[in-house]
Amino acid sequence: MERPSLEINLPNAHEEGKLYIVDSLNNLNKLNICPEGSQHALGEEENIGDAGENMAGRNTRNQCLFFITFILTLIISLALVSFVIFLIIQTRNKMDQISSRLISEKKTIEELKKMNNMILKHLNQSGIKE
Repeated sequence: MERPSLEINLPNAHEEGKLYIVDSLNNLNKLNICPEGSQHALGEEENIGDAGENMAGRNTRNQCLFFITFILTLIISLALVSFVIFLIIQTRNKMDQISSRLISEKKTIEELKKMNNMILKHLNQSGIKE
């Protein structure tokens, strides 16, 4: 069999265009030389296409998984921050209660000191010695 010349002069084609044309010519050559093998080659290309779709599906699945993980992390972080803010507010309220009790107790202690001083003065003036 005679094989036609597959050399083509491409003076102005870009590098990608050259590769595409060479690849197309190789595919044509495979179809002309072995028609049975061509279907096998096409089947392999379809498998490659399926693998590409499979990879795209995996990428989409990975992106969904990442997105769900990200959203769950944000929700958990928000819950923890809310809990910390709640604890801070509760602690502040308790501290306010304790400080108001201390102030009232301080006033009571000062009044008791005044009463003690008055009793001591009264006892000293009346002449009763300890």
